[in-house]
Amino acid sequence: IMVQLPELCDKKSEAFKAGYSAIAEISKERIRRAGKKIVEDNAGKAGIDNLDIGFRVLKVDSSNMSDVYYNPENISQADLFAQVDNIKDDRGDEDLLFQVLLDWGLGLTLPISKQGKDIFFVNAGADGKNADLIACFARNISDDLVKQLAQLQPLRVVFRDDGFASDAVKINAEQIFKQLSPATDVKSL
Repeated sequence: IMVQLPELCDKKSEAFKAGYSAIAEISKERIRRAGKKIVEDNAGKAGIDNLDIGFRVLKVDSSNMSDVYYNPENISQADLFAQVDNIKDDRGDEDLLFQVLLDWGLGLTLPISKQGKDIFFVNAGADGKNADLIACFARNISDDLVKQLAQLQPLRVVFRDDGFASDAVKINAEQIFKQLSPATDVKSL
């Protein structure tokens, strides 16, 4: 684990001339080179081709959720419709995933795999079963997709609140999980 303050490189420094704008960029490159060297130095050893030398870079930021500070007497009907999508526009699925990991107290170093472009499996078996978390940030989520996820019996599952194809699907999701995977904690953002 490495922590770096957002310190910029001096414009006269060799690092800046080499294309590094911040100390953190230098640190990331050093980690990449160290991983590459480990693989090179151990070439031919069993399992070296499958060695995970990757790393995650996380940045402290504000919440992914839109800030809502209205008094009831100041809300119009148009304001209510604007709150349907409660996630900030500049946030992606990975931003949401790491917020959920933090909210649920799950380790940020757990293995994460991705299915399709918007379903994440955290600490899951090879078949996707018994994951610590399945995070589905898809749009137009159907009953069929909910059933597929429930059959995997994750410990926790989270959906985008506005990702369901209809209100009926959202209501059915909880019932589907109660029937197929009653121990699963279901949440939506």
